[in-house]
Amino acid sequence: MHLGLGWSQADLDKPVVLVCSAWGEAHPGSVHLDSLARQVCDGILEAGGRPQMAVVSDICDGIAQGHEGMNYSLASREVIASMIEIQAQAHQVDALALIAGCDKSLPAQLLACARVNIPAIIVPGGSMAAGPGLLHQGDIPPAFFRRQQGLISPAEFEQLSQHAAPTCGACQFMGTASTMQVMAEALGLTLPGAALAPANTNYLLRYARLSGQQIMTMLEANLKPRDILTRQSLENAITIHAAIGGSTNALLHLLALAHELGIELSAQDFDRIHSQTPWLADILPGGKYPAQWLWYAGGAPKLMRQLEGKIQGEARTVTGQSWRENLKAVEQAGFFPSLAGYLTNYGRRPEEIIRPLDNPLSHQGTLAILTGNLAPQGAVIKACRLSPEMRHFQGQAQVFESEESACQAILAGEIKPGTAIIVRYEGPRGSGMPELYLASKAVSGNPQLNSSCALITDGRFSGATAGPCVGHVSPEAAVGGTIALVEDGDLIELDIPRRQLNIVGIKGARAEDKAIKSILEERYSKWQRRQSRYTDGILGLYAKLAVSAMQGAYMEVEYATQT
Repeated sequence: MHLGLGWSQADLDKPVVLVCSAWGEAHPGSVHLDSLARQVCDGILEAGGRPQMAVVSDICDGIAQGHEGMNYSLASREVIASMIEIQAQAHQVDALALIAGCDKSLPAQLLACARVNIPAIIVPGGSMAAGPGLLHQGDIPPAFFRRQQGLISPAEFEQLSQHAAPTCGACQFMGTASTMQVMAEALGLTLPGAALAPANTNYLLRYARLSGQQIMTMLEANLKPRDILTRQSLENAITIHAAIGGSTNALLHLLALAHELGIELSAQDFDRIHSQTPWLADILPGGKYPAQWLWYAGGAPKLMRQLEGKIQGEARTVTGQSWRENLKAVEQAGFFPSLAGYLTNYGRRPEEIIRPLDNPLSHQGTLAILTGNLAPQGAVIKACRLSPEMRHFQGQAQVFESEESACQAILAGEIKPGTAIIVRYEGPRGSGMPELYLASKAVSGNPQLNSSCALITDGRFSGATAGPCVGHVSPEAAVGGTIALVEDGDLIELDIPRRQLNIVGIKGARAEDKAIKSILEERYSKWQRRQSRYTDGILGLYAKLAVSAMQGAYMEVEYATQT
């Protein structure tokens, strides 16, 4: 069969490396990955292996916004991971070289590496350049709402749209795509410095070719993902996540990865590490600069160097060396000064992009894990740069059964300042756990609501989301979590310093804990389980098998039989 592919007799004696990319022509994050795959193949051939190319393409969360397509996003992670597993196991390849750069494809590849556990390396797809005036894709939804409100003209909106995505690559801010590229590097599964390299430059092609050569070295040494992906590497990734102000979606992906590895990791580990780690990367959306500039400033290696006292330097990587040894090699190669010159083109210095420890954006990371009677299993908020009044918020609930109905109410002016906007049945089992990016932008784009309302959901948020948006509320409404029992007028309290999210009153008046517990029990006795929005297809399967968001929202048959 291999001869039928055009292989030579000599090829049959070579190790076979599955080169699986997320290439496709659906969006800018994957359209260029075929060129990287070819470079990886060249590197494998040069090192004596035989590449075997395959494609498991992905979708774009940006294109999936505002319609039913977003419900498929998280489930696609499970499908991509499974397809790589099927391809690798069915053909019994010797190693994996995986190429991706976006929200679900790169996390899926991490899961596949852990599951298949043969020598594997990841090649990140790099980052998109910013548009004029540092314009980026995240600027478009707010501009859309401003156009609807008549604050800018259709021509002005069209001008912004024309220039917001000038090259291929991952979105220009620290959304989930950029975050997960950095996470793959921090975990030790990419070559040092590979994450967020400019997607339209030769640098990325060189990383790809070197990765093809390196996978053959790993194969010879029998260096496997589970030799690299340890508790140490997971904690390193969370530390770097705090330093970059990473997407809340990394919580889902790293918890799912830990489960795949059989390593005990919880959301509380994120809260603990974030509380001890400064936020250093001044990158959009919480900061000022595009994600590509993080690479110019030294990328993940520079962050690892600055946080050396908090990083477990003995953690192994795909080089076969520890992170500590990698950092020495990176410095000796002149990596940092060679890239810093690019920032001079913009009149910036590396320390403006990656802040020094004595001048961080914040002395703590950006993520906080909340618990309380509204979220017994937990919830997550990106707490960076919240206004003081929103760090301890109290407001009456206004409840919506979907993001669509919430958006309609927000845009129609039906939300009063000071409201706790509850959007439920958007969790993994309710509707696939879509991100509520448009709802969050509708709130943040309204000057009367953006500093007075909290948006609370069992769904999730985009990495581009900022402000008082609480997601992953667990247990979710679809399985009878407290969020299913909230009624209009209930008094909701969000307390960031105490890490609490609670119902503290009924019909606008505070009540004793005992009275609230009794009322919730009575409501639960009358609550009826709703059928998931999806009963067939992949989302029907996902709705049956998905575990809690605070566990990683992966699919598990055992969990389905218990609930």
